[in-house]
Amino acid sequence: MSTVDQLDQDTPAAEVDRRLDAAGAAAPEWGRWAPRSRAEALDAVADALDAGATDLVAAAMTETGLPEARLTGEVKRTTVQLRMFAGVLRDGSYLRIVIDRSDPGFALGTKPDLRRWLVPLGPVLVFAASNFPFAFSVAGGDTAAALAAGCPVLLKAHPGHPGTSRLTADIVRSALRHTGAPEGTFDLITGQEAGVRALRDPRVTAAAFTGSVAGGRALFDIASSRKSPIPFYGELGSVNPAVVTAEAAHERGQQIAEGFVASFTLGAGQFCTKPGVLLLPRGTDLSEHVAELADGVPPARMLTAGIAQRYRERLGELVNVPGVKVLLNGREHADQSGVPAVSPTLFHAGSVHNLHEHREVLLEENFGPSAVIAEYTVDDDLAGILEAVGGSLTVTVQTSSRPEESERARLSELLQLAARCSGRVVFNEWPTGVAVTAAQHHGGPYPATTAVLHTSVGTAAIERFLRPVTYQNAPDALLPRALQDANPLGLPRTVNEPGDSFRADP
Repeated sequence: MSTVDQLDQDTPAAEVDRRLDAAGAAAPEWGRWAPRSRAEALDAVADALDAGATDLVAAAMTETGLPEARLTGEVKRTTVQLRMFAGVLRDGSYLRIVIDRSDPGFALGTKPDLRRWLVPLGPVLVFAASNFPFAFSVAGGDTAAALAAGCPVLLKAHPGHPGTSRLTADIVRSALRHTGAPEGTFDLITGQEAGVRALRDPRVTAAAFTGSVAGGRALFDIASSRKSPIPFYGELGSVNPAVVTAEAAHERGQQIAEGFVASFTLGAGQFCTKPGVLLLPRGTDLSEHVAELADGVPPARMLTAGIAQRYRERLGELVNVPGVKVLLNGREHADQSGVPAVSPTLFHAGSVHNLHEHREVLLEENFGPSAVIAEYTVDDDLAGILEAVGGSLTVTVQTSSRPEESERARLSELLQLAARCSGRVVFNEWPTGVAVTAAQHHGGPYPATTAVLHTSVGTAAIERFLRPVTYQNAPDALLPRALQDANPLGLPRTVNEPGDSFRADP
């Protein structure tokens, strides 16, 4: 096991290179492991993290100020993710194996024997997130997906929870070592310069990031400008607009107000899926209800002093927008950590026309417990507002339980646009809380992410770290075991025999 640095310092360049060498050397062997063997390794990491949960939670509570219940649940989510990917490996269908046997009667002439499957990309650089010290950090979803795909992981730790990162990395490395995984399958580096150095290194074949638009875009540009550009799966910023119909406001306005406040203040508003903009029908008193409820939410600690400072700056930008009224002015309290706790702030932009006119400020993510409310009429162009938001992780629509035909007609166009500009359309719930399932999509058009085709949550996340390879007319003995006729690994495959494909003669 390698020595882990003090996480407030950059890993020395020579040490970064050594760890990259180890990851590069580990890649062929780790990638050749049978899927079921990698599944056992992921289960072993999950078991080790569960066994160390008490110490992990204690460390994270000290560093982040997050409550014990939240962190305990997050450790569980982390280990569940690992076990879910182990299940994907045991199933084997993620490899998408397709065998087209030679067919002399094919419509375009004799078709050769073709065998296609997915192979690991190679070493992956993962940038840990600040707001989830377990689920999106050292052993989080990106790491789990890359290891499951057969890719070694070099993890760039987040400075917001250094002790937690160090402890988690020790557990992961130890568990992998005990399963026989090659040295270099997982390691950790620290510091901004070390992260950039690794991103530029030709041994790194892909990178994953969760963080700010500015930081993520800078890293994306580096990854794209390399001599050999690599995929960069960045989750950047998202406003996550929520639209309330007039029928829904009339039917259950108080419930909607309560749900919105609970969602935009959850975790001090430091969730990537926080609904940051609420669009209400004009003529209701919902904005006042929202403000009253939010005023009762106690202050919650921000994750880091840097995040708190940027949050203050954004509040100053929002309050200075023409036509914007402060419905609720949040309070700030210092504690012994030096990181402030803040209570919610609410802005009212007036009409959606004003929201659109000042969209560059009002429709930019503010990472913290604040939200912007605007009101619309039936004649207003809500579709134009969603277009102005741009790419988003989610769009939420609060409708009546039994929408009338006129409401369904108005919603139809809105929902089509919601699906075009976001990765998840939420009905009559709220977007915070992202279920880890096979059907989940946590992504969206830029600036929500840099890779609109992919998700960072759910088992489909493994696809980011695999690429297709096809063998043509290869001797059976020289094929990878997964593609051999005998199928010694017992993997699910689609086999197209002669006559199954399109024929010259019907």
